Amino acid sequence: MHSCPLCKETNSRFYFEDHRRQYYQCLNCDLVFVPPEMRLDAKAEKSMYDLHENRPDDPGYRRFLSRVATPLLERISPDSEGLDFGCGPGPTLSLMLEEAGHTMALYDVYYYPEQKVLEKQYDFVTATEVIEHLYQPDVVWQQWLNLVKPGGWLGLMTKQVKGVEAFAGWHYKNDITHVCFYSRQTFQYLAERDKLQLEFIGNDVILLRKPQ
Repeated sequence: MHSCPLCKETNSRFYFEDHRRQYYQCLNCDLVFVPPEMRLDAKAEKSMYDLHENRPDDPGYRRFLSRVATPLLERISPDSEGLDFGCGPGPTLSLMLEEAGHTMALYDVYYYPEQKVLEKQYDFVTATEVIEHLYQPDVVWQQWLNLVKPGGWLGLMTKQVKGVEAFAGWHYKNDITHVCFYSRQTFQYLAERDKLQLEFIGNDVILLRKPQ
């Protein structure tokens, strides 16, 4: 039996298998995950990330990120201070938020590994296309909550699981750096457990507010 990397329960079940990996589902929090022995090592993982070509001057990439930026900007106060966690090699969301008048810090385990930015709290934290990559989502989730001030926001982007039939043909699982897959039920579980206000925006944006 595989322990869930998010909630640590051991009551997981086999969910799906393709030609590269097996996937299990936690019966407690609904997370679908790849077992540890089927993940990439750090060197192979970074080599995949190095292939990404997301750039701040790409209008398509900005449109993509506006799906989280726009609703977040509607909710945060002017002159807020934020952290873009997992910003990648070409930080763009942070620039968009700075252009809107906010102050941004950057963190990425491979490209911006500045530990000092993790030693304070922020009005908001963003993590776009990050949470599905995490080998220890339980640890990072708690880290995010600690980084957000009371009353602050956590803005996430990730595609969500919609059932095993859809999963079978889902392109999102084919990226071998994606190891955890979340459903609405998973985020509802986390929000209830951690007493967070939860909003779903479209198909892939999740906003959570920490209590005052």
